[in-house]
Amino acid sequence: MRINQTAAYAMYSRNVALPQVVCALNRAGIGNEEICMVLSPAHPDASVFDSEAASSARMIAWFSELGAVFIPTVGFFIRSQAFFPPSSTEQSFPSLSRGSKTLLNLGFPQEEAKRLGRELSDFGALVYIPCSESTKADTVQVLQNLGAREASTLGPAKAAAVAAAA
Repeated sequence: MRINQTAAYAMYSRNVALPQVVCALNRAGIGNEEICMVLSPAHPDASVFDSEAASSARMIAWFSELGAVFIPTVGFFIRSQAFFPPSSTEQSFPSLSRGSKTLLNLGFPQEEAKRLGRELSDFGALVYIPCSESTKADTVQVLQNLGAREASTLGPAKAAAVAAAA
């Protein structure tokens, strides 16, 4: 993953329908391959791995259409090369939770990754979208309109802090 890119992100509670969030993002011109999700293992959509129902197969197929879906301690789906994590994060930050390490790989500064990693276990899902500097405000607005508990941006300044800490 490129840690110096600009991105928009939002935290969603467990009761927000993620397929509806993705459909709204698609209507706003954001393709599935540009969308990355980090789900709490306790999120209802992450429970597809505990069931053999047809609905589980549909959810797994849906996950595989996105740029990436990470479920710490469970697994991940990566469609887009942009979301392949660097291999050094495990060694560089052994005391962080897996959710926080995933967020570090996406370019979040260490303290922000810790905070969001803790919140992720409480709130359920983080949606992350790489975007240009000129579109990030519009992307954040779309994420907020979809019921985000928190929506913000990540840019080169925050990402530079990650590179300095590594």
